[in-house]
Amino acid sequence: MDTLNKHRKYEKRYLSRNLWSGFLFGLGLTAFIDEVVFHQLLRWHHFYDLSTTAVGLISDGLFHAFSWFATIGGLFMLSDLRRRQAFWLKRWWGGMMFGTGLFQLYDGIIQHKIMRIHQIRYVDNVFIYDLVWNVIAAIILINGIIIIVSTRKKSRELHES
Repeated sequence: MDTLNKHRKYEKRYLSRNLWSGFLFGLGLTAFIDEVVFHQLLRWHHFYDLSTTAVGLISDGLFHAFSWFATIGGLFMLSDLRRRQAFWLKRWWGGMMFGTGLFQLYDGIIQHKIMRIHQIRYVDNVFIYDLVWNVIAAIILINGIIIIVSTRKKSRELHES
């Protein structure tokens, strides 16, 4: 295998790792913020509201653990990328925004509306809360996708030159 092909393989591997590191960090951090702000501080809901308060609190604890595993996993990957001098901030940022937006949109549509395991807030007119939650999620997700696509194009340009 010639040197140029080795370099291309090396680059593709780390492009993916930058993306996954950002994705895990964004997913975990957003889940953590959701859990702390909406579950603990505002007490709007629990992760699982279809049972007792005790079950809701246990579900919050498990959700909190998941968020930290994802966040810490993303940071370990980030540390490895920096050690290897393969960290690409823009691609990582795109992955982070993608993870954030995807988590929030999944939460807003799947968990809130389809599964109905909790609502964002238990009020008479939840529509405005759902609208704001999902629009913000879509904006973050779309921006993440735009950044990811632009870094993929930039990577191709670098490999072709």
